[in-house]
Amino acid sequence: MNFWDFIWWMLWVYVFIAYLYALFAILRDIFRDPHLNGWLRAVWIIFLIFVPFLTALIYVIVRGRGMAERSAASQLASRQASDAYIQQVAGTGKSPSEEIAAAAKLRADGTITQDEYERLKARAIG
Repeated sequence: MNFWDFIWWMLWVYVFIAYLYALFAILRDIFRDPHLNGWLRAVWIIFLIFVPFLTALIYVIVRGRGMAERSAASQLASRQASDAYIQQVAGTGKSPSEEIAAAAKLRADGTITQDEYERLKARAIG
């Protein structure tokens, strides 16, 4: 195999991987779209199996805008969930005095021990 055969082979590998990425993105979008019923999903998948390149091209032309909107909405929802989780783990966003008061209430209720209260107090202050 000479240099240009290798370059040609690498180009085809790149094109094939890009095609697979587009195919999986289309499949993900087909199942993400709440407006498609089961029969339409089945039709798109059957066409993707038997006429894959043409069907992928038609899908991107016909449903590309909605595909982008659904992808953006999914990313936004994922980011909001991640931010909510980080905020939950990092703390409640309360001031230190509010956190100490909440810990004191938990201690008074018997939910936490004195040692746990001291740790929460130290974390709120520090």
